[in-house]
Amino acid sequence: MHIIKWELRANLKSLIIWCLIFIILIFMMTSEFSAYYDNPEMEDMMAMFPEAMLKALSMENANLTTTTGYLSLVALYFYLMVGVFAVLLGSNIISKEERDKTAEYLMTLPVSREKIIFSKLITALINCILLDIVIVLSTIAAMYQYNLDSEFYEFLLHLSIAILLMMFIFLSIGMFLASILKRYKSSGKISASLLMGLYFLNVLVALSDKLDFLKYITPFKYFEASKLLHNNGLELKYVILSIIIMILGIAGTFIIYPRRDLHI
Repeated sequence: MHIIKWELRANLKSLIIWCLIFIILIFMMTSEFSAYYDNPEMEDMMAMFPEAMLKALSMENANLTTTTGYLSLVALYFYLMVGVFAVLLGSNIISKEERDKTAEYLMTLPVSREKIIFSKLITALINCILLDIVIVLSTIAAMYQYNLDSEFYEFLLHLSIAILLMMFIFLSIGMFLASILKRYKSSGKISASLLMGLYFLNVLVALSDKLDFLKYITPFKYFEASKLLHNNGLELKYVILSIIIMILGIAGTFIIYPRRDLHI
């Protein structure tokens, strides 16, 4: 419990910064929505865009004149940003002991490495959950003036679960990469590069039907907002696949990190 409290304090500043970024971003995007709301001209404008472009941005079948449709548009950007947050959190929370030269002190405590990893994992999960709550509450507060209906709240609920799963996926990937990479300085860069690679793979899959088989590789295809909107929820196969990735990443961290030599 002591380690969890220590880690929560250590990551508090970063969490506050990310929360503020999302709050500002959400209110900025909502201010732009006033030009779209109940504006029939926007539907005609959207019809002029190439279908491939709309698919790449997950904008197909999205009615930007409604609150739900507009939220489905910005969902992909939420996924990308929370992915960056989570993968860097997972990487840093594992590698920071070597980076800050505190590994020698921490490892001399009468606590096993497995317990240290478990405490760090709990801390990271709490951070992800708190950020998700901030995103949901900020979205409601920013769009409350637009007569929100039950469809909006239902979609927001599904989106919040998808955001949380997305964070857990990249958190586990970040922790795993930090545990296997010998150079702690490169773990964050490699983790972020992998995330961006998966994002661009998502765009390529959207642009070409021939690459549709690659959709299982990139998490950005698991919870597309257009499908959340029209399928009324998350697809079970992608939820299961997400859980498998999380288990593999976390299990790999628990297996590899306790056995690796630390750079003190």
